[in-house]
Amino acid sequence: VTLTIYLINDTGEMSGQGSRPAVLVCPGGGYFNCSDREGEPVALQFNACGYHAFVLRYSTYDEGRNEFPDLSSDIVPNEKTKHPAPVRDIAKAMLYIREHAREWQVDMEKIAVCGFSAGGHNSAMYGVYWNKPLLTDYFGVDAAALRPAALILGYPLTDYIFMKQIERKPMDQQFFHNSNIAFTGEDDPSDELLESISPALLVSEDTPPTFIWATAGDNLVLVQHSLRMAHALADHHVPFEIHIFEEGDHGLSTAAQVSAVSKTQMNADAAQWTVLARKWLEKRFALELPEMTPFEAMMAAKQ
Repeated sequence: VTLTIYLINDTGEMSGQGSRPAVLVCPGGGYFNCSDREGEPVALQFNACGYHAFVLRYSTYDEGRNEFPDLSSDIVPNEKTKHPAPVRDIAKAMLYIREHAREWQVDMEKIAVCGFSAGGHNSAMYGVYWNKPLLTDYFGVDAAALRPAALILGYPLTDYIFMKQIERKPMDQQFFHNSNIAFTGEDDPSDELLESISPALLVSEDTPPTFIWATAGDNLVLVQHSLRMAHALADHHVPFEIHIFEEGDHGLSTAAQVSAVSKTQMNADAAQWTVLARKWLEKRFALELPEMTPFEAMMAAKQ
């Protein structure tokens, strides 16, 4: 498990601005690994918005080797990396950032957790468990120390009960079967366990404001996962914004050249999610800037 830090330098003309909001990024990878494409390229997008960023490579089946197991047959459970290790890694990262908040000039009241696919599931899990004993008792901290200010979820998996009911192609079915083993450690998890790891079924008034985006063309993690999460947020009067783009495959990341390794990973329409997320975040994370710089104030006084 690693945390990579992308801080905006507080030097020269940019100095003296004080603490900044931040975004903690959780890449996807089916709980087998953490995608490079959904890590640094995303963090740099948030840096460009004026926020510090962190990329968390949380517990996954490959234990950081950045590889996929042979998915043609059932994998052997890895007890070290299964649930709840991934969501506890987010909590540990939040506590670590808090420990260094003054040094890094991070505004701990304004940290968003952002994830994609499995990382979107992990982020959503954090959004519904941040104030529960699963995290607070485990770390021996008050829930306030773990509170996220917002969630940003890209094509997230949110409802394992729904996923269980879907008929899939044999290869897709084997992928998700192994992903479930990687995450739960069980070959045939009970409905009770599946419900406990389905954020869309666990939303409450304590779930933070949430931005969701997905594509209707995603044939791996169906768009219904995003819609179910949005429905639950609406039911509990949690502020949210959702954008469903008509076309686009699973795993688009930024959907632009910066994160693409093939043309299928680029989509001009879906790439607008970064602009939309920036505008949504600015409602909550806008920097407290003066009306004028000291130089501008001086020149205005002389006129």
